[in-house]
Amino acid sequence: MSDRAEAASVWDELLLIPLALWLVAVGLGSEPPGASGAEVVVVVPPCARPLEIALVVAADAVGTAGSIRLVEQGAGGCVLPADLLPGMDNDGTVSGEKRRLAAVIPPCGEGAGERRFIAVGEQEPRDARFVFRDIAPESLGLFQGAEPVYVYNHGVIVGQSVPESDRRRQRSCYIHPLYGLSGEVLTDDFPRDHYHHHGVFWTWPHVRIDGQEYDLWADRGIEQRFVRWLCRHAGRAAAVLAVENGWFIGDRKVMVERIWVRAYRRADGTRSVDLEMVWIAVDRPVTLWGAPGKSYGGLTVRFAPPSRNDPSTVITVPSGPTTADLPDTRLEWADFTSRFGDETARSGAAVFVHPAHPDYPPTWLTRHYGPLCVGWPGVKPKTFPPGEPFRLDYRIWVHKGPVTTEELAGAYDAYKTAVEAVRWEPGP
Repeated sequence: MSDRAEAASVWDELLLIPLALWLVAVGLGSEPPGASGAEVVVVVPPCARPLEIALVVAADAVGTAGSIRLVEQGAGGCVLPADLLPGMDNDGTVSGEKRRLAAVIPPCGEGAGERRFIAVGEQEPRDARFVFRDIAPESLGLFQGAEPVYVYNHGVIVGQSVPESDRRRQRSCYIHPLYGLSGEVLTDDFPRDHYHHHGVFWTWPHVRIDGQEYDLWADRGIEQRFVRWLCRHAGRAAAVLAVENGWFIGDRKVMVERIWVRAYRRADGTRSVDLEMVWIAVDRPVTLWGAPGKSYGGLTVRFAPPSRNDPSTVITVPSGPTTADLPDTRLEWADFTSRFGDETARSGAAVFVHPAHPDYPPTWLTRHYGPLCVGWPGVKPKTFPPGEPFRLDYRIWVHKGPVTTEELAGAYDAYKTAVEAVRWEPGP
């Protein structure tokens, strides 16, 4: 059954009541309209791929409903599950003024124009399709039904294969495993070639504070620690997890780190996971930079080794598949495809850079043995004053099977369309 037909059948028998919604286009720093009580329409540009959207909604305009649906106007329109998720303020905390309306819009046919959707509320809520489960005291898993999506490790994870004398034997505050759509584990943790690599993580090899240099990348003198949960919401179309961590030198916290992870329902053999990440230096400037000549330092995805040393591992970038590793190279996106675990079929994931990313597009390091590293601020140091947030946004696009350069470019264009071109307008 297609995602569109499945969405319609799930919602067929629900009673509906109108909700008054104010919507604004997604974008960094965008704000919801100040008034409430008027009906609006979500306007979606034509697109050949699914659009995962997360529109800003004024909190005082939507009541207490959490699950809603979008009803397409016009003949043959579809009906889609949607969710009202907690919204984020500029400092990474939960907003009291706005939420996010999340949905996955299916592609439209050739020659279609703009599409319009009315948001209506669910009168008889059903169980969420997504669910969070504690799978260990230090680990929280997200599932779509019975299917695993990812595990966030908030507690200390110990690598039993790492020598006890090695400082890289333990870590926290990262995603692993990240799962493929057949349940395969896409990421690696404590790999023998680089013990300090760990799933989906965000660290820097050069951190300077008060004239002293530390290494968050390889755990020299500074470490990430869980501080508190900010929010956890599992819906039918998407789920969001937000957490606050800290960078600590001994007992002293030098950086606040707030991470939002928003996963969408699978669509057409793909799933998108958005990362919205905010850091704030606490009481003194913090200077960051990446590895000279390579530019790793920032978001990194360490992929699992290919099964049976499969030679078919492919890294694809906007210019096409690459045979060589790319150090200090500006890229909008990169994809890693291989065979993982016992899977006979190939699969993988791409990292997409948000179009409003600072210094867009940033520099990367790609390695065929496993890591895709987005390097920001890159090889030149950048100093962040205390109390001033800085933010980095990305999408991890998980897919089945091999994908062409054109398919990846299309998926990235859909991401940009979702964050730049989806808009609201007053209803009739």
